[in-house]
Amino acid sequence: MRQLSRRLAVAAAALVLCGAAAAGNQKEEALADSVRIALSKAVADARPPRPQFSDIDERIKYLRWLGDMSERLKKKLPDWQLRKEFLETAWYEAKRAGLDPALVLGLIQVESAFRKYAVSQVGAHGFMQVMPFWTRVIGDGDRRKLFHMQTNLRYGCSILRMYLDMEGGNLYLALGRYNGSRGRPEYPNAVLAAWKKWETRPDATTVEYRPDQKAVTVR
Repeated sequence: MRQLSRRLAVAAAALVLCGAAAAGNQKEEALADSVRIALSKAVADARPPRPQFSDIDERIKYLRWLGDMSERLKKKLPDWQLRKEFLETAWYEAKRAGLDPALVLGLIQVESAFRKYAVSQVGAHGFMQVMPFWTRVIGDGDRRKLFHMQTNLRYGCSILRMYLDMEGGNLYLALGRYNGSRGRPEYPNAVLAAWKKWETRPDATTVEYRPDQKAVTVR
């Protein structure tokens, strides 16, 4: 996870900004080879979202987050199995890209309201409203894959990480780039407000999900 963030940070420093053409949400820009290769490797990694923890405390913290977020998402994603898979994937992809999972959930809320098959007026796809040109620039060209949960979250998190590195860690400007509205306050402010709403509550309940598909609550 940290290696991906470091690779994109180094690569983004070599980004060539020349004649960016508006393409809806994100804008298609000329990328230095190092940036394109780093992003291509990031989205091509097909390993499933299996979180690993260094100690039991980290696992408990993750399970508490999973239980808390699952309760909040019930209305948006009523099916618990789908909700669990979505949250596991969102957490994994956010951490892999060096992002706060609450930030990613806030962005998804603003972009698609947690709709897997959302398509914007300008053609952005899926949970994180990824523009299809990215599949040509850093993927295999198959835009249909942007409706695949992990693929969409992988693209979205990797692209936001790149923008964040390009902007020297300035989240406000990075979010503007993600939305194609750099310098305007409306979108960054909306995502930042949503981010706060998805932060873990101190009194959150831990829910242990087991292979038999039963959820066991742990206080």
